[in-house]
Amino acid sequence: MKKTVLRKYAKLIAAQGVNVQPGQEVFIAADLDQPEFVKMLVEECYKRKAKKVVVDWSYQPLEKLNVRYCSLATMSEMTNYEEARWQHYVDTIPCRIYLLSEDPDGLNGVNQEKMAKAKQKKYPIIRKYRDQIENKYQWCIAAVPGVAWAKKLFPRLRANQAVEKLWEVILDCSRVWDDPIAAWEDHNRSLHERCDYLNSLGIEKLHYTAGNGTDLTVGMIDEAQFCGGGETSLQGICFNPNIPTEECFISPKRGEAEGIVYATKPLSYQGQLIDGFWIRFEAGKAVEWHADQNEELLTKLINMDEGSAYLGECALVPYDSPIRKSGLLFYNTLFDENAACHLALGMGFADTIKDFRNKTLEECRKLGVNDSMIHEDFMIGSEDMNIDALCRDGKTVPIFRDGNWAF
Repeated sequence: MKKTVLRKYAKLIAAQGVNVQPGQEVFIAADLDQPEFVKMLVEECYKRKAKKVVVDWSYQPLEKLNVRYCSLATMSEMTNYEEARWQHYVDTIPCRIYLLSEDPDGLNGVNQEKMAKAKQKKYPIIRKYRDQIENKYQWCIAAVPGVAWAKKLFPRLRANQAVEKLWEVILDCSRVWDDPIAAWEDHNRSLHERCDYLNSLGIEKLHYTAGNGTDLTVGMIDEAQFCGGGETSLQGICFNPNIPTEECFISPKRGEAEGIVYATKPLSYQGQLIDGFWIRFEAGKAVEWHADQNEELLTKLINMDEGSAYLGECALVPYDSPIRKSGLLFYNTLFDENAACHLALGMGFADTIKDFRNKTLEECRKLGVNDSMIHEDFMIGSEDMNIDALCRDGKTVPIFRDGNWAF
């Protein structure tokens, strides 16, 4: 891929993604797949006068070795230096960038039970820090090609050709080719206008139906609103948390979901795929489920903590999304969630509550925003999905017809 194009992408992430402010620190999480691009991204952050840029590298084979050889007690320990890092986040409110490139099958065979227990034990300590920075910092999730991921998508191509092809798709979906900044300003404007219309309806419930058997009704929080595209932190800084994004999303009311929903794409979770699954909800909680592939892993996901069996997000994405039109199954939630309507198990978003800036995180949760250590999106959209808004004034307004916006 031409360096001039990659430089545009790096600038987009630094400027439109996290919107680095002068004197702000930046932490980048990346796998070992694209070091030259990470170097570009670091430089673009410094060009925006970042005080310091830290790159945290990860590598799935090492993660598998750690899970295999470390004791559960060691994996569950929150060391002093790890806790000091979280305190540093609280004290400095840095930008955080997550570059995804991992192999969708990279953790096959790992002891998922051990991983889950370790995360459960560490989460209470992490949570007290995470809650202190919630909605205060800018963050952005973007992607770069990894060889294994590229070969998964394009198995007939040689490794270098597959990586080049995946670069093309990532950059196309991320609106990088011409003037990326202007393209994202227009895209944000379009998403915000659609959210404004949805918020004008006074939606009490969303009713999802599809030919695959999906028949689910989800209750909304009175004070909640649809959001999409660019967001504004509690510090007043605009940023784009996902590049790419096509969704208008809202946090539903905990405890108000009834019916069954069928996934329409595999879910890549912790380096493994969960496929062919459905979940049935009663009183908002997942009470029954099945997966053709990795049902045990789906069960672990749903049972991670008290809130992981409840919904934290309802996101509306049209079937004619440019990401879906690519014809690819990405095996990567960042892309697959923007190719179809999706729901999320686990944590909801406090910043979907109106006037959340003047409310505490606990007040937002009391209104019905779900709390959990996880937030895992799974795709439910299809070409025949219909969604109706049951409004507080008694009207029923079509939102989706045959997979696409009805307005």
